[in-house]
Amino acid sequence: MPSNTRKLDLDNPFEIENRVNEFDKPDTYQNAKLAAKTIGKKPFQAKADAIIRQHKNNRMTVWERINLLSDTTPTILYKNWGPHLDGANLVTAICKVDGREVAVYGHDFTIRAGSIDADNGTKLAKLFGMAGKLGIPVVGFNDSAGAFVPSGVGGLNGYAEAFRALRHISGIVPSIMCMVGFNAGGGSYLPRQGSFVIQPEGSFFGLTGPSVVQNVIGETVSAENLGGPSVHCSSGVTDFVVQDENKLIAKVRKLLAYIPSNNRHIISPLKSTDPNSRETIDSEILLSQTINSETGYNTPFDIAIIVRDLLDHGDFELFQPNRSANMLCAFGRLNGYVTGICANNSAIESGQIDFGASLKSSRFIRFCNLYNIPMIFIEDTTGFRPGTDQEHRGIVQAGRSMLDSIIDLRVPRFLLLVRNAYGGAYASFNNLYLGADMVFALPTARIAVMGSAGIEFVYKEELREYK
Repeated sequence: MPSNTRKLDLDNPFEIENRVNEFDKPDTYQNAKLAAKTIGKKPFQAKADAIIRQHKNNRMTVWERINLLSDTTPTILYKNWGPHLDGANLVTAICKVDGREVAVYGHDFTIRAGSIDADNGTKLAKLFGMAGKLGIPVVGFNDSAGAFVPSGVGGLNGYAEAFRALRHISGIVPSIMCMVGFNAGGGSYLPRQGSFVIQPEGSFFGLTGPSVVQNVIGETVSAENLGGPSVHCSSGVTDFVVQDENKLIAKVRKLLAYIPSNNRHIISPLKSTDPNSRETIDSEILLSQTINSETGYNTPFDIAIIVRDLLDHGDFELFQPNRSANMLCAFGRLNGYVTGICANNSAIESGQIDFGASLKSSRFIRFCNLYNIPMIFIEDTTGFRPGTDQEHRGIVQAGRSMLDSIIDLRVPRFLLLVRNAYGGAYASFNNLYLGADMVFALPTARIAVMGSAGIEFVYKEELREYK
């Protein structure tokens, strides 16, 4: 047979086993879709042992926190999830809380201990910028060991980008920062830029952790004594301490009910079922018993009783309740409208205004001013606290901070004089000449440049002759 003779192929090309199926070919598009789907699911599939560790420490996972806060399924933003979960240790989302949109972020401690790299910083900056443009509040669940060391300076750049973005929206939209885990370095700086900080028991945050303190200065200290709630609530770094994360979510919701979404709006009033004609029996009894007692006008009493009588249904939310209780600061509603209360409390250190009370009140007053919340000042104090301790701590500067915040007020503001109103405390506590819109005085009010000690100055000659 000649070599160029073609061999006949007797196979039937139409038989099924011999047909080439186009679906058997590699499908690049379908494979890409499958890979994307797989990557998209990864952040929700934390290792069981990592989840167990979170729960053993009485901490939720980031997804549990976000889902508990949100009324509906949250919208997750800026996923940035590569094959190796790049950027997935920080979650950003838009949630509905009591029907209102809120920008939310949270560190996923199950991935790289929630540490920050450049990708995370950009995600945070984008979320803050969007919150500012949309005019919606920010809620942060901070659970981060700080910058991701293997990423080098990228982690620091990420924090710097987030710092700047959060500062740019400060005073435009309110922010509530929740310190839900172990936070160090930038993980402490960033949240304190927010309007409020909430810290549950068992959490920590600080510039450095206990091990760094031990290595650098040789001091042995526990996490609780270095940066636990008891430390930060006494210094004013933490505004609210709660028992656990469930209470923390409830606190976030309650705070959001008192503050507007941005500085261009007011929080909507509620229809009040507490009649304006309601008698204030508790205040009547309180004032009667104290004024008629042996110590009379110097008898200490809890100003919260009068605050309860004043506000709708006696309900209010204290600001920094664990610090400087001689100054009561609180959110409440009056005839359905959100109102800020700033009141001297003679039950604590005679209600005198000291260093801590000055700083506490100035922060609260400035927040109310920024977010269009009217204020009521309730005065019952014999003055600023004297003494070397106060002078050494800088009471003059702290007192001026309070005074400046009151002068700067542009919201409606009122003063109720309950009992004692003396000296510099009267002059700097929202009186008529500082710009109060209305000043009210109970029959028990006494206004003077000094208390009884002033007799020695007014009747100096008479007293000299008498002696």
